[in-house]
Amino acid sequence: MTDKNPTIGSSLPAWPEPDFSAFGEVEIKALGGIQHVTAGIMHRNWLSIPHVTHHDLADITQLEAHRTQLKNEHGIRVTPLAFQIKAVVAALKAFPHFNASLDASGKKLVLKKYFNIGIAVDTPSGLLVPVIRDCDSKSPTQLAEDIAAISEKARSKGLSMAEMSGGCFTISSLGGIGGTAFTPIINAPEVAILGVTKAQWTARRDGDELSWRLMLPLSLSYDHRVINGADAARFLRFLDDAFADPAQL
Repeated sequence: MTDKNPTIGSSLPAWPEPDFSAFGEVEIKALGGIQHVTAGIMHRNWLSIPHVTHHDLADITQLEAHRTQLKNEHGIRVTPLAFQIKAVVAALKAFPHFNASLDASGKKLVLKKYFNIGIAVDTPSGLLVPVIRDCDSKSPTQLAEDIAAISEKARSKGLSMAEMSGGCFTISSLGGIGGTAFTPIINAPEVAILGVTKAQWTARRDGDELSWRLMLPLSLSYDHRVINGADAARFLRFLDDAFADPAQL
């Protein structure tokens, strides 16, 4: 008798287990605890959520000029991620179904009225995602301080489950390393995640003239059960508009 509710992935072929040592020297190394847990969560999320990733470019020329002005005039160093969080919060307010979660039945949408943003942090033990709370009520400067403190704690001491819980939306930034685009995996039970890669100066046409603009690649993965492609495109266009007016953030 056929099981009407087979386990996800149960019909997949068995994982290949070759004798790698037959082809050359090898070393066996166990995954760390964090890596092992993260691997299981990522596998579940990838199999359970119908992912789609929308890619776009955002003009951050004005944003970078504003950050430089803050540093030169006031001695304030604010990371790009702090402004990205503020822009995402504004976008979540404009598109409430991005700030939501499906319940376990998949039939109800839980719309959140708070704005807690997770940030992916690369640590020696593996990837951790601390959650910055109440981002709507904090300035970019306050957020920069929170980011620095929680990132340092994640790398040096580790984080409690409470510090990694309650997120509404996650940002995974590789901008300090490189890349042009990627497909970030949604951090369930969230319904979307923003991937950020390295900004590059690009010549853009402005009428009959060419101007150099600093363009930031954005990769938005979303749960297609909740979000459609048109709204994903609008969400990233909203971020582009927000970056163009950084003083409002």
